[in-house]
Amino acid sequence: MEARVGVVVEGKQRALNSAQGSVVDGGARKFLQQQSQAKQSMNQSAQVGTVNQLLAGGIAGAFSKTCTAPLARLTILFQVQGMHSDVAALSKASIWHEASRIVNEEGFRAFWRGNLVTIAHRLPYSSVSFYAYERYKQLLHSLLGENLRGNASTDMCVHFLGGGMAGLTAASATYPLDLVRTRLAAQRNALYYRGIGHAFHTICREEGFLGLYKGLGATLLGVGPSIAISFSVYEALRSFWQSERPNDSTVMVSLACGSLSGIASSTATFPLDLVRRRMQLEGAGGRARIYNTGLVGTFKHIIRTEGLRGLYRGILPEYYKVVPSVGIVFMTYETLKMLLSRIQTSD
Repeated sequence: MEARVGVVVEGKQRALNSAQGSVVDGGARKFLQQQSQAKQSMNQSAQVGTVNQLLAGGIAGAFSKTCTAPLARLTILFQVQGMHSDVAALSKASIWHEASRIVNEEGFRAFWRGNLVTIAHRLPYSSVSFYAYERYKQLLHSLLGENLRGNASTDMCVHFLGGGMAGLTAASATYPLDLVRTRLAAQRNALYYRGIGHAFHTICREEGFLGLYKGLGATLLGVGPSIAISFSVYEALRSFWQSERPNDSTVMVSLACGSLSGIASSTATFPLDLVRRRMQLEGAGGRARIYNTGLVGTFKHIIRTEGLRGLYRGILPEYYKVVPSVGIVFMTYETLKMLLSRIQTSD
């Protein structure tokens, strides 16, 4: 999603640069001064627009995560039910059964356990991915040279590679927050970690600094394919839809295509996400390690002990989360952009 937002921003910036590059009469000093002032004004406007988009994107992502936090926590609980003794307690649990258990044993607020660190993770993640996308895009354009610029297939490759590398950079930079969020959300009745700060301190003390990066390999392996599948499916579905039904609402087309691309991406990369969660929980709460053979060994262990279905534990709440998550992000983002632009205009 961050990559697609970056593509839209790039298109607006390209149009702005084109407008700035108008031919002027070199002999008219006054006109040149006016042109320079206009260019400076537009640059300031573009900078403010970028800040608005960053702010709107960060808030929209945080709000969407908060709204879908109960489904996100259910997904994590199902993903890790094959570890330790949880499989015996939850092997036959349904979504409704587990949701009822959370309400009865932990209280309704427990659905949002770990959501504060999710928000703390989302804001820098959005900022890092946006900034990195612009830098990688410039680097790729400079490597390709002037002759290949403006070509449709080349631009798509730049967006694709730039978005993928930006995702890898953002995931690496903010990974400890993601790990802490998983450990807080995976806690049930016994609270080993009392909060974000206590979790960081405890993990570093018991597992060392590198303990904050458990499962990073699986995360990075999943980021690239996730963005690739999401981007490809979204663009293909949108192009087909618009060619068949050109008069349909842009909002509905984006929402439907975004939801379907999210489902496709989640299905393809869910096993990696499950392995990532389990590796993040290795040694949590003083428990013994289970997976001592790395990423491939973890996959083999899960398949051997739980079968291929074990790689898809929690896929249903993940599916239920996709559609409202995309819809909330889209609507919140557009609404905030309009509000911020109105505030900017009034000032």
